[in-house]
Formats: sequence, C-alpha cells, structure tokens
Amino acid sequence: MTRKLEELLNLPDSKDLVEEEVQKKEKEIKAKKKAKQKSRDLTPMQELDKISAALPRVTGLDQKGDDEIDDIAQRALQSYEDLMDLGMNVEARYSGRIFEVAGSMLKTSLDAKVAKLDKKLKMVDLQLKKEKLDNESRSKDSSNGIVNGNGVVITDRNSLLASIKGSTDK
Repeated sequence: MTRKLEELLNLPDSKDLVEEEVQKKEKEIKAKKKAKQKSRDLTPMQELDKISAALPRVTGLDQKGDDEIDDIAQRALQSYEDLMDLGMNVEARYSGRIFEVAGSMLKTSLDAKVAKLDKKLKMVDLQLKKEKLDNESRSKDSSNGIVNGNGVVITDRNSLLASIKGSTDK
C-alpha cells in the first residue's frame, strides 16, 4: 500500500505489520523446536508411560471377548449336532450337502476355540515382554551402584577378602 492510503484509512505502517508477523513466525518455530527437543530427551519408557497415561482405561474387554467366543463355539457345536441328526434322517442323495455344512459348523467351533487360545497366548507373551522391559529399565536405573534386594550388606568385598586371607594364613 502507499503512504497516502495508510494515512487516509488510519492504518499502521506496513513495515511494522511485516515485522510483527515475522516475530510471530519465529516464536512458533522456536516453540516447535523446544517441543521436538523435549520429546527427544524422553526415554522410550517415559514416552510409553506418557502415552499410557493419555489413553483411557478399557475394562471388561477380556471377559466379554471370551464369553462371545464361547457362545459362538457352543452355537456352532449345537448346529453341528442338529445337522448330523438331520443328515441321518433324510435320503442319502440329500445328506451329503447336509454333512458338508455340519462339518463347516464343526470347523467354526474349532476356529473359535483356537482364536480364544491364541488371544490368551498373545496376552501372556505381551506380559512377558513388558516384564522384560521393566526389568531392563530397572537394571539401567540401578547402574549407579545401588543393588535392589531384600538382604542387608554386612561387609564389602575388600573386608571379605581380607577376612578370607586372614583365615587361610592361620
């Protein structure tokens, strides 16, 4: 814009506006760099704890899923038994297809049970992995010389070696 338009419309100087925008952008860039640096400073376990704290707690999911899978397996087994009874009571030329469908019902029941077992095995595997990570993080934290334990330290290594050496000299 020209100076006359700025004066006529009582607008601030365009240079001042540009400088303000540049300063705002620089502040945003600095804030982003600080946030990025802060996220780099976090250890993976701290990041995981931060994510876990942000997520809502889900309860009752295990039992509900198990109940649904058991229900599917039970219904499939009941359908299998019904179809087998029906297949035995119809003409031989129609019973082949009925037995085939009965077999698929049995397979559905088996698949439901296998899915339930797989789910439980995956949960156990995840729990073991989490325990391993927790143990590794504890060992890294205790690398400053502190040993976690239930006992009491009576002597240190040097005094123990001196007492052993003294007992062998006699």
